[in-house]
Amino acid sequence: QVQLVESGGGLVRAGGSLSLSCAASGPTFSSWGMGWFRQAPGKEREFVAALKWSDSSTYFSDSVKGRFTISGDNAKNAVYLQMNSLKPEDTAVYYCAARTSPGLRDDPARYAYWGRGTQVTVSS
Repeated sequence: QVQLVESGGGLVRAGGSLSLSCAASGPTFSSWGMGWFRQAPGKEREFVAALKWSDSSTYFSDSVKGRFTISGDNAKNAVYLQMNSLKPEDTAVYYCAARTSPGLRDDPARYAYWGRGTQVTVSS
């Protein structure tokens, strides 16, 4: 059974940084694809970043490119999202997601497994 647990959310001022973690348990994830998504109140779930675990290639949405980085630790089965230069519009619940195929995908429908999310609030 696959389980994803996010942590690291919180309240930060605009311009600050936060680091989110996603602890994954279950099968070996080395051939999987991982992603971070977010959802603000009243809005649809939005792609943030993706990681291809096998070769560490990454993909970002235009809204976070240059500010966020995604990385993974195979030994710990963990994925991280480092968020810098945060803006109030980054406020959302952030979700970790996993897919059994390694490709980089920004469509949430491509991801079979989801965590429960962690709240990130950026004050102005």
